[in-house]
Amino acid sequence: MFTKVIKIDNCKIDDRLLAEAAQILRAGGLVAFPTETVYGLGANGLDEEAARKIYAAKGRPSDNPLILHISSTEEIVPLVQAVPEAAGKLMKAFWPGPLTMIFPKSEIVPYGTTGGLDTVAVRMPSDPAASRLIALTGLPIAAPSANRSGRPSPTTAEHVFQDMDGRIEMILDSGPVGIGVESTIVDVTGGVPVLLRPGAVTMEMLRETVGRVDIDPAITGPMAADVKPKAPGMKYRHYAPKAELVLVEARKNEAGGRTVRMDQGRYAAELAAPESAAEPVSEAVICRINQLVQEKLSQGYRVGIICTDETKNRYPEGIVRSLGTRGRQETIAHSLFAVLREFDDLETDYIYSESFARDHLGQAIMNRLTKAAGYHVIYASEEEEQHGRR
Repeated sequence: MFTKVIKIDNCKIDDRLLAEAAQILRAGGLVAFPTETVYGLGANGLDEEAARKIYAAKGRPSDNPLILHISSTEEIVPLVQAVPEAAGKLMKAFWPGPLTMIFPKSEIVPYGTTGGLDTVAVRMPSDPAASRLIALTGLPIAAPSANRSGRPSPTTAEHVFQDMDGRIEMILDSGPVGIGVESTIVDVTGGVPVLLRPGAVTMEMLRETVGRVDIDPAITGPMAADVKPKAPGMKYRHYAPKAELVLVEARKNEAGGRTVRMDQGRYAAELAAPESAAEPVSEAVICRINQLVQEKLSQGYRVGIICTDETKNRYPEGIVRSLGTRGRQETIAHSLFAVLREFDDLETDYIYSESFARDHLGQAIMNRLTKAAGYHVIYASEEEEQHGRR
């Protein structure tokens, strides 16, 4: 299959350029398109066979549900059984925008789109090209991120082309996306909204809008193998580079900086605890990363380091990449997936990453990093911090 790439200008949407893409979608084909979060891989969300093509192109497990994208609030009515009061408040506050909500599905939404669930995920993107494409197609567009399953999500059309060339009919290219991490997902099917995936609509913003919002355990630890995911990105290894990625965090009185692979529920309270976005990375973390990098380099491996502008000069060896500045979490989110993909291009064997604050957008950043690392964390110790200051 030949994959056609069409350049589009988000400042001046040309319906003639989008018309061919809309026709491909109506005919049951696949089109990758930009959103404000990441690039999506779109198909007719009401066509079970088209949904199967998405799963095949991505190599995606069939129980991993897809998100339906709409261009106006009126378009949600035929897709869901009801819109709860909390959902209405969230729609008014954050649509169009990077918020997905889970509703009881109507009969017209096929189980092939919902991963076999009786619920459906819906969002209304704010990206001009995405919104206009949906409107021109006249259908809800099912669209997960436009990458091979498990890989870092695409934030440019080039990322999409790397993963999807020859697998889909078309890619719409409007340049780099704005946010860089996938949408926030909230389950509104119960009495209390539940956060299933953090994103740019933060927990603080959600609670300010509707009051109480609970957190699904899948945010803080891996799901059990026999549990069906309620939303994309919950169960399977996601966002992962080819290299082994390890997070390095500071923990007081933790002897030896031991390695931990977190089990379901373990350390959940610690992972969910808010930290200050302005809090600097500890000396223990910097010292431990430098030790780990030296060990792997001495063994002949290519090693990458993920850090920020504040610490990039503290790492004398390895391939160092800054995500941005800790004082502006949006810079870190915007760069995260692009940096992980760059390490793939550089054929690194190991990547060691600093950890980040878990408040506001940092909750989404750490969610993506811990999943990309397969919950592989090394805790640096007080002894290492003291050693680092000598």
